[in-house]
Amino acid sequence: MLRDIWLIFRRDMLAALRNPAWLMIGVMQPLLYLFLFGPLLVKALNAQGMTDVEGWMILTPALIAQLALFGSSFVGFALLAEYRNGVIERMRVTPVSRVALLLGKVLANALQAVVQALIIIALAYLVFDLNAPFGGVVLSLVIVFLLAVTLASCSYALALTLKSEEAFPAVLNAVLMPLLLLSGILIPITAGLAPKWLYTISQINPFRHVVDVERNSFRGDFSMDALFTGSVVVLVMAALAVWWGSRTFQRENA
Repeated sequence: MLRDIWLIFRRDMLAALRNPAWLMIGVMQPLLYLFLFGPLLVKALNAQGMTDVEGWMILTPALIAQLALFGSSFVGFALLAEYRNGVIERMRVTPVSRVALLLGKVLANALQAVVQALIIIALAYLVFDLNAPFGGVVLSLVIVFLLAVTLASCSYALALTLKSEEAFPAVLNAVLMPLLLLSGILIPITAGLAPKWLYTISQINPFRHVVDVERNSFRGDFSMDALFTGSVVVLVMAALAVWWGSRTFQRENA
């Protein structure tokens, strides 16, 4: 099965490398937030007693989580195009493992998300006052990789379930916007800042805990309290998403 995964991974990566413009297009939104929204957020945090360095340590990890959240969620469009063009139908008659079809694609998407995250981090280091420890950056990239695996798997499963270019983006937007707003990506949702009802709802959102562990790792806080909840959440989400995606691919290719 490893060979099958490699073949699918290589196919998708070569397709991405032949058209690298899409990698840059995918990173444009977080770049705009970094350059156009970041200075405003940092100044607002200065008013609350935080330094510029602390402000960028809050925003940058949130942006790479946002990158994985949106970039990986829309990969199902490519699968729908392959489905319409008969690629999925042709794969049914190949000996390639059905699980490998999913994992090869998902791993290619996750690697692209990590590359995009590195671009954001590098620019935050070079242009702004980001000062995250090396270990924290590495851990945050691992979290981004797992988050991209989770969302890409769900995106492929949803695309094959709906099989509709009209319904797919509508469902995604209905799900992603609440997840984004309740995750504290733009502004941290704390007990002191947010109304009690909003803070309580945000605690239910699993992506809130993923963003928290990203920020904690950028601050160099590697304590159990800082990393445990978010790490467990992203691992469980990745496992469940891969299981759902694998079941969907197996059912579609049965």
